[in-house]
Amino acid sequence: MSRSPEVYKLNTHELARRAGEMKIYELDIQTPEKVGVELISVPVGEIIEVDARLESVTEGILLTAEIFAVAKGECTRCLDPISVDIERKIQELYYYAQKAERPKKKKPVEEDDLDVEDELMMEGDIMDLEGPIRDAIVLALPINPLCSDQCQGLCQQCGGKWADLPVDHAHEVIDARWAGLSGLELPEADFKN
Repeated sequence: MSRSPEVYKLNTHELARRAGEMKIYELDIQTPEKVGVELISVPVGEIIEVDARLESVTEGILLTAEIFAVAKGECTRCLDPISVDIERKIQELYYYAQKAERPKKKKPVEEDDLDVEDELMMEGDIMDLEGPIRDAIVLALPINPLCSDQCQGLCQQCGGKWADLPVDHAHEVIDARWAGLSGLELPEADFKN
């Protein structure tokens, strides 16, 4: 597993380790790499704002945060550039490192423990925010980003944007089965009924 860039690391040294202690942080994280998917993402160098509240609890530190970012991409219908405002709330529990050293209760073999890998662990006083921030942003992105719900896209024949084309825009479509006959000339005949 690759290590997170330092910009996502939060030093919680100032937060007392007694249950009930709380500290608020306002973070501006400049993205070292794009956060999102191929069609739309928060670009490199953009700022992700994180308003975080950390609370000491018995097992670790509870993170409650609001995330604000702007994702950029292009409309899947007309290919115009678009931007999407992202506003998400997250809540995660980061366990203290000594939790991993505690003896674990034996579980039945058939029981799947899928949550073990999803647990977030403190690295001393350091809290790695990359996973929860990345997950929140990716889940907030539209699957098919559009410039508007009414976007008509592009003309399949000429590639022009339907919104910019005249209302009567059309192309002569020749059936491919008859296209071979287009070069033939019929002799003039006198047809009488």
